[in-house]
Amino acid sequence: MPRNRTLRNRFVDAPGSLGERFRAARWERFRACFPSIADLRVVDLGGTADMWLRAPVAPKHVHLVNLEAHPSDLPSWITGAVADVTDGSVVEGLGTYDLVVSNSTIEHVGGHVQRQRFAAAIDRLAPMHWVQTPYRYFPVEPHFLAPGFQFLPLAAQAKLVRHWPLTHSRPSDAREGMRAVIGIELLTRAEMRYLFPASRLISERVAGLTKSLTAVRGER
Repeated sequence: MPRNRTLRNRFVDAPGSLGERFRAARWERFRACFPSIADLRVVDLGGTADMWLRAPVAPKHVHLVNLEAHPSDLPSWITGAVADVTDGSVVEGLGTYDLVVSNSTIEHVGGHVQRQRFAAAIDRLAPMHWVQTPYRYFPVEPHFLAPGFQFLPLAAQAKLVRHWPLTHSRPSDAREGMRAVIGIELLTRAEMRYLFPASRLISERVAGLTKSLTAVRGER
């Protein structure tokens, strides 16, 4: 494993890492919001089978919708589709579910208009939702684990990401560096409230600072 991946793994991916502890606490909040999760049909926008296979809770069924292909050996309670839910015709074809789950996806869909379409798809697909996204004003940018990274000009981000040791996958040239950063737009509290006006907004905090925001419309 490359040195930068090993270093990043200590913070984010390894058992006992900070990232793993945050995910465990997030699952507990999720279960509190949706106590009947075992009986619910879930559509996960942007999620992966691995996340649900490692989860401490298992819904009745999970349908994954992503732009990337899913594994061919999914268990019977997980299905997958390769689709873009900002396309209204795609949403119509997906049917309806009990709950929409989306973790760290809305900041990748591409601009405010696309985020509005994404939020509209969530409202269309299910009466309940859990939509989590990193908070723009947390001092450490979560995708690259770099302090203040999100406030730099794009050109500076594209240059830094080619050398920063905690990058998940280091770009090999300037164009790849720009591709790595240009599609990420972290959201503010005001924008989340605008996109999900009828939802409760939960703040995940670290040392008193908001790390991520989750728009929740839970069980009545």
